[in-house]
Amino acid sequence: MTESTPGRDRLRELLDAVLDEENTRLTDMADHAFASPFHFTRRLTRDTGESPVALRRRVLLERAAWQIGQGSSVTDAAFAAGYGSVEGFIRAFGRAFGRPPGSTTPGSGTWLSAPNGIHFHPPIHLWVEERTEDRPGMDLIALQIHHDVDDTAHLIRLAEGLSEEAYRRVRAPGLTVLEWDGPEESVAAVLDHLVRAKEVWLASIEGADLPEPGADDTGGLLERHTRVSARWIATVDDIGRRGAWGDRLIDALCDPPESFVLGSVVAHVLNYSAHRRQLVRHMLRAEGLAVGHGDPIEWLQDRHHDGGTQ
Repeated sequence: MTESTPGRDRLRELLDAVLDEENTRLTDMADHAFASPFHFTRRLTRDTGESPVALRRRVLLERAAWQIGQGSSVTDAAFAAGYGSVEGFIRAFGRAFGRPPGSTTPGSGTWLSAPNGIHFHPPIHLWVEERTEDRPGMDLIALQIHHDVDDTAHLIRLAEGLSEEAYRRVRAPGLTVLEWDGPEESVAAVLDHLVRAKEVWLASIEGADLPEPGADDTGGLLERHTRVSARWIATVDDIGRRGAWGDRLIDALCDPPESFVLGSVVAHVLNYSAHRRQLVRHMLRAEGLAVGHGDPIEWLQDRHHDGGTQ
C-alpha cells in the first residue's frame, strides 16, 4: 500500500473504498484502494480500530436504521445494506440496536457505538466525531452493554416457549437478588427485574418519575425491553462521549434522595443483569430448554460470522 502524498486524504480514500456500493467483498475494497487485502485491512484497522468488514457492516446498519425511520420498508433497507435475506438483516439489526427494525421511528437513535467516531450521516455522508484522546480498538463498555441487551432479548424469547404455569412457577423460594427489589422466585420475576432495572435507572438519570410496573408476560416484556434498551444504549453512549463517568446523579426517587456516580450506576446495572441472566438460564434449563452459556466471546463471534456472510 502506498503512503499518502501531499494533498491526499488517504484515510478518506480507504473509507470510500469500504463504503462504495459496489465493494461488497474485502477484495473489492482493496482493489478500489490499490492495495492488497492484507495491507488494506492492516492500515484501516490501525487507523480506525475496526476491520473493513466490521466498519462497513456497522455504517450500513446505521444507514438502514435511518432509511427505515424515513419510511423505507425493512425489505428494501435489508437489501440496500447488502444482506442476502430479510431474516438475516432482522437478526443483525436486533443484535446491534437492541430492537427490531420494524420498531424504528424518525426519533429512534441511528448511531451504534464505534471506536473511531465514524458514523453514517444522512443522506449519503459520513460523520466523524472529534476525539479528544486516542481510543482502543474495542470499546469494552459498549461490548458489555450490547451483549447484555442482546442476551436479555434472547432469554425473553426463549421463555415464550414455556407454559404460563411453568413461566410463573416458584423455582427458588425466597430468592432475593437485591433486598429492595423483593423476591425473584420465578422466570417471570427475574426477567421482569432485568427489564425494570434499566427503566428505573433511566428515570433517575433523566429526572423522570418512577415508572409504573409494566406487563410481565413475555410479549409485554419484549416490548418494554425493546423500548428501554434503545434508550439505555444511547444514554450510556452519551455518558462515554462526554467523558461523564465521574459525574454525580442526585436520585430523587430514593427516600431520602441519594447521590450516585454515573459510572457506578452503569457498573451496577451490568453486574446484576449478568447475575440475573444466569439465574434465568438455570431456571430455563430445568425446563429442558437449550439456553447456551451467554458467553460474550461466542456472542461476538456470532456477530462477526453473520457480518461476514452478508
